[in-house]
Amino acid sequence: MGNELQKRVFTSIILISLSVFFIIKGSIIFIFFLSFSFVVSSFEWIKMSKKNEIIKFFGILFLFISFCSAFYVREKIGLNFFLFIILVCIFTDIGGYVFGKILKGPKLTKISPNKTYSGVVGSFIFSILAGIFFLQYLINEISIDDNMVFILSLILLISFISQIGDLIVSYFKRKAKIKNTGKILPGHGGLLDRIDGLIFVLPIINFLHVIYI
Repeated sequence: MGNELQKRVFTSIILISLSVFFIIKGSIIFIFFLSFSFVVSSFEWIKMSKKNEIIKFFGILFLFISFCSAFYVREKIGLNFFLFIILVCIFTDIGGYVFGKILKGPKLTKISPNKTYSGVVGSFIFSILAGIFFLQYLINEISIDDNMVFILSLILLISFISQIGDLIVSYFKRKAKIKNTGKILPGHGGLLDRIDGLIFVLPIINFLHVIYI
């Protein structure tokens, strides 16, 4: 295992463990966690957007909405659903990375040169497997067989939005001529590099829930 991959795996284990701890605890501890994450990601966004005040303002506003959505989903919709969303986003990233590295193939877009069509397929496959496993074996709150179409549609929607979010942040990184949004996470870069998909998923899920509640 290469040194960079080792750092990436180690950082992922620490980051996921801490995040799950704060998420499960909820309440004031979760608010502190969200506030800290918002400050860090906003700082990274300010650095990345440089002197473009309009992009800087709307980026911070969007991040604020995203973290407020995270609180709403965790507290109002439920812990298990929040963990489900995070799991699907994580395995969307893992699937894209694994399939992209192993299968390679045609590039997806110039915005993010490392993204491939095989990675997109891997993202969908891994997210479906992880999402169904979580619902079926870890919480077992709903019948998979009776709700399969809805569950698959929801997983694919979350994975799709997560991948779009990744590309959007990649676009701004490319404009800023930087590889990563920061250096806070060894092997990964900045916090925004890791939550780029999630910050787009949460507001949309929140919006859909408010509409169809």
